[in-house]
Amino acid sequence: MHKKAIALLSGGLDSSLAVKLMIDQGIEVVAINFMSPFCNCTPKKSGCRHQAQLIAHELGIEIHAIPKGMDYLAMVKRPPHGYGRGMNPCIDCRIYMLRKARERMDSLGASFVVTGEVLGQRPMSQHRQAIRIIEKKSGLTGLILRPLSAGLFEPSIPEQEGIVDREKLLSISGRSRKPQIELAEELGIKDYPCPAGGCLLTDPVIASRLRDLFTYQPDFDMTDIHLLKVGRHFRIDAKLKVVLGRNKAENEKVTSLVKPGYAIIQPADFRGPAALVTGIPDRDQERLIGEIVARYSADAHDRYVLRKQIVNRKTSSFSVAGKIQPETLEAFQIGHGTCWEGKEEHEKRIFDEHIH
Repeated sequence: MHKKAIALLSGGLDSSLAVKLMIDQGIEVVAINFMSPFCNCTPKKSGCRHQAQLIAHELGIEIHAIPKGMDYLAMVKRPPHGYGRGMNPCIDCRIYMLRKARERMDSLGASFVVTGEVLGQRPMSQHRQAIRIIEKKSGLTGLILRPLSAGLFEPSIPEQEGIVDREKLLSISGRSRKPQIELAEELGIKDYPCPAGGCLLTDPVIASRLRDLFTYQPDFDMTDIHLLKVGRHFRIDAKLKVVLGRNKAENEKVTSLVKPGYAIIQPADFRGPAALVTGIPDRDQERLIGEIVARYSADAHDRYVLRKQIVNRKTSSFSVAGKIQPETLEAFQIGHGTCWEGKEEHEKRIFDEHIH
């Protein structure tokens, strides 16, 4: 075997330690960082890629960034091994990444793969049965080395062949990060802002929004995925969703994500949020959306004037008499009792009652 490995480097604590332990054994390491649209583990929203690059630079290793694209989202939509508590397909996500790593082994001259997995740390993907499934399905049986927990597993092929000294590997298990934090101090690794990981697919609000997207918008693209992470979301009907910014930065983000077939509705004579509409509303829907926008304004008016801009068309104006009532608003908000049987019929009834 070659004394060279591919390492999955997220930029978090465990993967950083795993790479450092390999480097200290004289193993040449090439890092792969997977860029996920659902990463949420770094401060100031700098992104997982940024953090992984910092760690790779600190450790003096080469790093390759791989985006999790539409093939990844197809897997998220129908994961063979199911979800965790949210929309997190942890087992299939690991299989996805390890398969991508295996595909690059020959071109990078690597003979095995290194991960930061710790036995028993994550309830869905890091117990023994899940680890066996992941290793088999990824096509890397015997070729995955987990330096932090290696002592708790049968020796991998690089250990058996003496490429890696098993005596210098660890036997960490469980969910506590205390052993890793102590090891980081010992090894001089200081910048790890995400010791426990961060995936938005475990967030109940994002999970609700993603289920809604999969249900009502099968032709979604990456713009729609990024939109899930912004603002407040409302489902008006099967073809129409509204996303409101919560502050100036989000208003700018919402308007930047508009695309053909979408509309932007904004306050004309009052302070309030911008609304992205995933379609072209009729007059009744337009009125409803205007009342939703007005609900999030602190201004008190007899009438609220709004501007509607449909992509590649002229801007038009309309007005509404007041703000939507909170109890009516909640019926449309994604994440507020919207993921249950009969949802679409309920929304239609609320809409009809509100308009008429």
